[in-house]
Amino acid sequence: MYDMEARHIIEALRSGIPSRAVGQYFSEARPGIMKEISNRLDMVCEHGKSNGIIISGKYGEGKTHLLNTVFNLAHSNNMVVSYLSLSKETPMDKLYLVYQKIIRNTYLPMRRQPGFMHELEKISANAPIAQEMLLYAAKQLETDKLYYLFRSYLNTEDSDEKFLLQADLEGDFIANAPLKKIYRRIFNQPVKYNVNFTKTKYCADYFSFMSHLFTQMGYHGWVILIDETELMGRLGKKARLNAYRNMARFLLPEKCFESTFSIFALSSSYAEDVIEGKHEYENLAEIYPEEPEPARTVLNLLTRAPQLLPLSREEINDILYKIQDFHGKAYNWNPNVSIQTLLDASQSSGYLLRTKIRAAIEFLDQLYQYGKAGKTCINELGEESLLEEDIPSLEDL
Repeated sequence: MYDMEARHIIEALRSGIPSRAVGQYFSEARPGIMKEISNRLDMVCEHGKSNGIIISGKYGEGKTHLLNTVFNLAHSNNMVVSYLSLSKETPMDKLYLVYQKIIRNTYLPMRRQPGFMHELEKISANAPIAQEMLLYAAKQLETDKLYYLFRSYLNTEDSDEKFLLQADLEGDFIANAPLKKIYRRIFNQPVKYNVNFTKTKYCADYFSFMSHLFTQMGYHGWVILIDETELMGRLGKKARLNAYRNMARFLLPEKCFESTFSIFALSSSYAEDVIEGKHEYENLAEIYPEEPEPARTVLNLLTRAPQLLPLSREEINDILYKIQDFHGKAYNWNPNVSIQTLLDASQSSGYLLRTKIRAAIEFLDQLYQYGKAGKTCINELGEESLLEEDIPSLEDL
């Protein structure tokens, strides 16, 4: 009988597409950095001490797989997890777009699908958590917009208003005028902002609000995983510097949100291609001569980011053994082949771990289908390049 979970694992490995399930079953590699990450997660869970790290590695060497492994580890620690890949549509210099994408990809512990608004809907206006969040929104944030918004959300009985207010909490920000109108209708009181809210300046309030909300809901913290960080290198000069300033909110303990742990994964070539190649320290001195921090500290962290080392022979053997075991379960057969034979079959596939795994699976496929296997041939995938000509942002013009 076929094992469908094993089939899923094999197909995910064959495609080369990172998978949370693969991260769950293949989690023993790189014990050094995983121990450090585990210790930091414990610090967040036990003491609420927020921080973050940057990891770097070559293309195809397991950065995204490591993030998926951390995803499962965080859920086992009763932590909320958000996963984001930076892109042209979600650039790091625009925090409000990052927030929107992160919230839409937020998973409560042990949930396969993203989303948490169904839990928020259970909170009544008079519940202790509601009063705590209103007090926090009124006193602890840079603006008090979220106080008026959340109080309206808790008390409105109009479904259309509820939808608009919920959409705002998810990053589809409504204008100030409709919010003021809703609040006045419900409470017969005007809205008087202490600071006029704009999403470009004060979106960090939403991250702070959500981080506090998750702890009040009983979770042990919030883990934010950000992949494809090297795409910052394709932004314009000023946009890149603003992206580094935004990264500080996730990485530096004195600026972090409450009970959060963040990981940024990026290509190991970023320091050479972007920080050195595009003269980032000189750019910083030119554009922000009076206030280089926190961008300078983030640049230092990017330059010193620990790199994922190639797996040891023992670690690769362990992976191949598991692949052989899963392949047998997936297709209900007994792969009678030594690990050394699998290792030899994967050697011609290049240096990328991803292609070595695909070559081993192709070898097992041939054995399963034909009873023998010829020489496997998996072409290497090209490395990404960050040496593109800058496309100037509006701020640079």
